[in-house]
Amino acid sequence: MKRGFYTIMSAQFFSSLADNALFVGAVQLLRSTGSPEWQQAALVPMFALFYVVLAPFVGAFADAYPKGQVMLYSNGIKIVGCLMMLFGTHPLMSYAIVGLGAAAYSPAKYGILTELLPASQLVKANGWIEGLTIASIIWGVLLGGQLVSPALSSQLLSLDVPLIQTGIDTAPEAAIGALILIYLVAAWFNTRIPLTDVPMRPMPRNLVSLLPDFWHCNTRLWRDRLGQISLATTTLFWGVSGNLRYIVLAWAAAALGYSVTQASALVGVVAIGTAVGAVVASVRMRLDQATYVLPLGIGMGLLVILLNFISNVWVAAPFLVLLGALGGFLVVPMNALLQHRGHNLMGAGRSIAVQNFNEQACILGLGGFYSLSTGMGLSAFGAISVFGVVVAGFMWVIKRWHDRNCREHAAEVEYLLELARNDSSHS
Repeated sequence: MKRGFYTIMSAQFFSSLADNALFVGAVQLLRSTGSPEWQQAALVPMFALFYVVLAPFVGAFADAYPKGQVMLYSNGIKIVGCLMMLFGTHPLMSYAIVGLGAAAYSPAKYGILTELLPASQLVKANGWIEGLTIASIIWGVLLGGQLVSPALSSQLLSLDVPLIQTGIDTAPEAAIGALILIYLVAAWFNTRIPLTDVPMRPMPRNLVSLLPDFWHCNTRLWRDRLGQISLATTTLFWGVSGNLRYIVLAWAAAALGYSVTQASALVGVVAIGTAVGAVVASVRMRLDQATYVLPLGIGMGLLVILLNFISNVWVAAPFLVLLGALGGFLVVPMNALLQHRGHNLMGAGRSIAVQNFNEQACILGLGGFYSLSTGMGLSAFGAISVFGVVVAGFMWVIKRWHDRNCREHAAEVEYLLELARNDSSHS
């Protein structure tokens, strides 16, 4: 791997670490103010909101400027969202602003991989990026849980800045203040990301013109015989995974009686399994073999349903590791295949923006459904059952879809697989 790749990994780690710790802090902030549970569940779709709304623009923005610079600006937006939360803006609104920063960050983060590395290293690079991202989820969720715990929050609140009245007087606020420092570390790494030789694509003066361009890119990817399968799979995976993060918190409270600090450890356990699966996939899978993992998605959905029958943490922990491992092994090769097709069809930034739009729209839709269902009385156990059925059912449909493509469009599918095979074997 090129040296700049490790700088990108470092920047991604710290930014994602703060994102995930902030989620736990925001949940605790809402709970401490007596907010209803549907608002806590709504944090997930609110984070996804700007991914969907700004999808036509952030991809073009990432292609118009050096991607390290775009990542730097995006971290600045995340810091603004944290400050809004500290100064009294409703946590849902503030967390949406952090999501705005993440929406701008993502096309640059993934797009620079295709600019910096050859196609033969994309699966390996995705394995490292996803593995490190999952590691940041583990440590971020654990960090967030510890920052809002009585032991650590009391020490943070005891710190005094001379001549400055911060107004921070609760555990969640102290946690959010500490996380701003981590975002600043990520921003420093952003300044060290090297420039690539890929020419920039200027933003058009009329931004409205980006809408038909985005729709065209979205349509091209959905019509591509391999792009549509990888896009459908990653969309479903992240739609469910994004909401499962909160559902595990709710399940741990209902089934085990856990606090936010205790339950955050179980979210980290899922992430450990995902990291293992991601690393194994990066070593064992090639780009042209990505579609082999589709049956794992069906198994993943069935495992989600089985979570309802577990009430012992010693059984839950290895079970959640297995669940995460299946997801990690599924998403890494499919994500690499999607990047490969998107880069060939429309450019890195635009393809990642299309991917984010679909994935975050799924998170937004499923999260909105879960929040509404929670407001109407659906238990965590019921939500887990619904999500498991959705995953298994739709993954079965996607597999049948790919099988039909292989039968009815065999020549086209084989040609695209051959392109992937050739790119996998050449630097």
